[in-house]
Amino acid sequence: MINGVALMCLRVLDLDEAKAFYVEKLGFDVAMDSVMDGFRWLVVTIPGEPPTPLMLVEPGAPLMDEVSAEHMREAIARGYYGLGALKTDDCRAAYEELAARGVEFTEEPHERFYGIDAAFRDPSGNFWRLTQPKPVAVPNGPGA
Repeated sequence: MINGVALMCLRVLDLDEAKAFYVEKLGFDVAMDSVMDGFRWLVVTIPGEPPTPLMLVEPGAPLMDEVSAEHMREAIARGYYGLGALKTDDCRAAYEELAARGVEFTEEPHERFYGIDAAFRDPSGNFWRLTQPKPVAVPNGPGA
């Protein structure tokens, strides 16, 4: 049975630029930065969380041919990759802190039916939401 996520991959246009952004601006930790068989394994994690490693990967060999890699680079740069949401306990405070570190937001924090969130893109163009989810009501058992 599946019991968790071992690794998520994120396509970026420049590994060094992405590493600086995710580590210096977002506060992620570097879990691995090694080269094996000519391929750079760059993995970052959110500190203090049960780790869901995020591997930063440049489009290209050995994973895809150059034509496909170029199409992917263009799509990433245009912001066509919506990745998901990073969770925070206080979206407005996190927004202020990250903006002060140089993160460029495309949307300021707004109240939504699911909580408060804001949007930003990384230097490659990948789209993220910064979300403070509303508490989810847990039923008290059958018939509740």
